[in-house]
Amino acid sequence: MDVKFQDTQANTNKQLNSSKQPSHIKPSETFSVAEAVVKILEDMGVQYAFGVSGGAIAPLWQALQHSSIKVLHFRHEAGAAFAAVEAYFASNRPVVVFTTIGPGITNALTGLFAARWEGAKVIFLSPSTSASQRGRWAFQETSTYTMPSGGLFTSEQLFHYATTLECSDELSKVHRQLALGIARPDGFVAHLNISTNIQTSLVKTSLPRVAFSFAPAAGNEETIAECTRLLSEGPFAIWVGFGARGAAAEIRQLAEATGAAVMCSPRGKGIFPENHPQFVGVTGFAGHTSVLTYMQEQRPLRVLVLGTRLSEWTSFWNSVMVPKRGFVHIDIDQEVPGTAYPSAETFAIQSDVGMFVKALLKYFPQHPNQLTELLLPCSKPVIINPRAEGPVRPEVLMDAIQRQIVEGSDAVVMAEGGNSLAWAINLLRFAKPGRFRVSTRFASMGHFVTGVVGAALARNGKTVAIVGDGAMLMNNEISTAVRYKVATVWIVLNDGRYSMCDQGMALLGFKDVDVEIPQADFVKIACGMGADGIRVETEPEIQAALEKAMTSTCPYVVDVVIDPTRLAPIKSHIHNLISQDATNY
Repeated sequence: MDVKFQDTQANTNKQLNSSKQPSHIKPSETFSVAEAVVKILEDMGVQYAFGVSGGAIAPLWQALQHSSIKVLHFRHEAGAAFAAVEAYFASNRPVVVFTTIGPGITNALTGLFAARWEGAKVIFLSPSTSASQRGRWAFQETSTYTMPSGGLFTSEQLFHYATTLECSDELSKVHRQLALGIARPDGFVAHLNISTNIQTSLVKTSLPRVAFSFAPAAGNEETIAECTRLLSEGPFAIWVGFGARGAAAEIRQLAEATGAAVMCSPRGKGIFPENHPQFVGVTGFAGHTSVLTYMQEQRPLRVLVLGTRLSEWTSFWNSVMVPKRGFVHIDIDQEVPGTAYPSAETFAIQSDVGMFVKALLKYFPQHPNQLTELLLPCSKPVIINPRAEGPVRPEVLMDAIQRQIVEGSDAVVMAEGGNSLAWAINLLRFAKPGRFRVSTRFASMGHFVTGVVGAALARNGKTVAIVGDGAMLMNNEISTAVRYKVATVWIVLNDGRYSMCDQGMALLGFKDVDVEIPQADFVKIACGMGADGIRVETEPEIQAALEKAMTSTCPYVVDVVIDPTRLAPIKSHIHNLISQDATNY
């Protein structure tokens, strides 16, 4: 592996500034630990707390309920955690998840792992069994006697910071660690576990307000000049990832100034307009063949990678994606460049993407590079005329979603894991950042059927989840959306099966596998919980159904009976599985 790291301005590491302000909990005031924790969270800008309560967390729950933080009671802890992830991305503010002891904690873990992998900022609050009852078979005992401490209550792969609060004197240290984490330029997932009896104990010392800020790493002038030299040696392309979402304007300016071809990861859709003449397509899972055509027929000298790890579902580590002279890779995390393609030459720069691109723009003329005026391949929308009878083809549904929701509204669109994810990535087109959310790393089923509630609440606007029937039956928060009057829409691809498993197993050569699901009526389910909905059985019914959903003032389910014979664009995923010998051929 040839990875060259360049020094960053003034200080290679992120510069830390802290200031202690006047105490917000004075010695003369009487506060419980639970109340003090909530005040700390308020000072950090927390607006929402999602969870499922229980007796062991009652004092903390009460303190949250009587604060400025809006508390939402969910139906499942995992749903609360997924909603917290999406509320963070919709608001850019940390979100709290709370549960009770034992199964409350374990139920939340999948959603918390999603928070870690997605790069969200989530603070998890949980109780533990009081010290006097530990080791005595207490109800749902949560202690080192009954649960592993490593990973759950310690800072390891799941939590950036985790601790069990056993004394009010530890609050100052906890406050500082949380403030440090929230100030990070990347994600932060913390676990504050508080014994039940400690929650009501009184705070004995004052807690000062502590404010931290990180100065993002940025390449120095020498580094920027070298990067400019490398990119000026010949045609280069730009590979945009989710980590570049805050630099959309600068990236477009750079592309137009240089004539560079642009491609994006599935999570990066919309950061660079997909209808732009320099956009060649989406890479990785359900991506566009136009990208491979470009890399094979007009292979650039280098690729400027901005804010993507180039992980499996972004690149499938396909050697075709390696340019002639390697990558110039910009990422806030210095461990990222060179990891996905360890054999490729990589010029690595640890930097905030936006700051780097702004600096780079000073070195490029404001006219296209003549070396990149070749006609670029692009992925063109597939047009399929609706048919009068038969179940709905996914391509026709996606075309209607494109016209009525993507282009006809400002709603955020989310796609759940499974075939719904593949169809959305491949067929929907976004011209602005922040309009599309998917998970291609942890990619848990159940993420967006529940996460859509958090996003809609945090952005205070219509949010749409495209989901499969399997995910909708696994874990949804329709009842929560009804309770809090959240403007959510679920578009369910209802084909009575785990469709990706069905099609994938067939492509891998496996036969006679059980993938069918008794076809549910999601409109009846939704209405039974107080929401509204409509069932779509033929293609001419789609337009009216989407119009009703988008104008509805209550949570709404569009239950679409899908043609299961239409093969989703998942072949790249299947080929990768075959390369791992996961085949019956």
